[in-house]
Amino acid sequence: MDALATPAQRRQLEQQDRTSIAAHQLERFQQLLQTILPHNAFYQRKFTDAGVALPIDSWSKFRQLPFTTKEELVSAATPSGQPGHLTWPIDHYTRLHRTSGTRGRPLMIMDRPEDWEWWIATWQYVLDAAEVTAADRVMMAFSFGPFIGFWSAFDAVTARRAMAIPAGGMSTLARWDLLQASEATVVCCTPSYALRMAEVAAQQQIHPTTPNVRCLIVAGEPGGSIPSVRRRIEQAWQCRVVDHCGATEVGPWGYADPEGVGLHVIESEFIVEFLSLKDDTPAGEGELSEIVLTTLGRAGCPVIRYRTGDLARPSWQHAKKNQFVFLPGGALGRIDDMLIIRGMNVFPSSVEAVIRQFPAIAEFRLTALKEGTMDALRVEVEGDPIDAPGVANSLQTQLGLKIAVQTVPTGSLPRFEGKAERFVDRRTEP
Repeated sequence: MDALATPAQRRQLEQQDRTSIAAHQLERFQQLLQTILPHNAFYQRKFTDAGVALPIDSWSKFRQLPFTTKEELVSAATPSGQPGHLTWPIDHYTRLHRTSGTRGRPLMIMDRPEDWEWWIATWQYVLDAAEVTAADRVMMAFSFGPFIGFWSAFDAVTARRAMAIPAGGMSTLARWDLLQASEATVVCCTPSYALRMAEVAAQQQIHPTTPNVRCLIVAGEPGGSIPSVRRRIEQAWQCRVVDHCGATEVGPWGYADPEGVGLHVIESEFIVEFLSLKDDTPAGEGELSEIVLTTLGRAGCPVIRYRTGDLARPSWQHAKKNQFVFLPGGALGRIDDMLIIRGMNVFPSSVEAVIRQFPAIAEFRLTALKEGTMDALRVEVEGDPIDAPGVANSLQTQLGLKIAVQTVPTGSLPRFEGKAERFVDRRTEP
């Protein structure tokens, strides 16, 4: 963690001007190529096929490099699932994780000890935002399976000499018991699970403010930067919510601003680009675009110009002291979740932002279906009592779309510990 050893050093990197940030990134990228290209057959082949001329000593040359996609990484994997874009033989690696598999075949990823240290160091930006100190006790409220989840957060917390409390393989009620017994001050979980824990607390007459929890660090899905979702979690827990964004194949790339209304990209450790959804050209200020990331400190399993599929609206004008690019509302959703309903782009996160304005709604499900030749949406909501016409009116007023709202019995919709799967696409069904 030498390069990112102290909060002061991280603040210094944040506060550089854009020219200095770009120079830092290009130098780090050149160092990365010098390290990996003699050994990484995947990128040797990609660059040769694309006719890339080395060295990459300017941003115009960088932008000539080919993109990397998840489909490529999955296709490059061996029959046993070993990653095909590893730089060194497998005996150099000590960590194995897999993507969640919610969108296709799971992708296996491996890290060397040096790369895992980079994960831990990069996570410190998130812990800075949550003001975690050695006095904190941090509960990891997720299942410790091969999905990356909060594995790196666990080690990042202990590197800060704070107490890390594993809570995998437990029921929600058992986690509440451990939370109280350990006197945890910080909880790491998904936004959906934060709401689920609050729901169970209410059912069991557990007061969420009984423990000493002062902060929730949430990740894994949109929500932590959606005002209505964040407000609902904060009201239920009576504590602050800090958003974070990362990916197994990329690393922990985003952390919350002090106001909690969006994410900064950690540009000291990632090159970030934003592609217009219209034509894959660079997106402008505030334009809805796809996030493309290049890792600068992960040589063992690198990704260069990786199309994440995540969507955001970048802002360079938001900058105050922190010059890292800002994403209002955080990661807004994914390209493969984007719906075009009557000519309008709609994201499940946009629907959730409206739904969470209604405290009586405990859970919901969004279904896309065909009505004749047209795409349509239906929302099921549970809770008691619910003003379904009022919900439908708010959806139409705020999103400009007529969406059918149906009430269902309380407890009938699924709850989620990890990434929520509230969106069902039935448009291809007969």
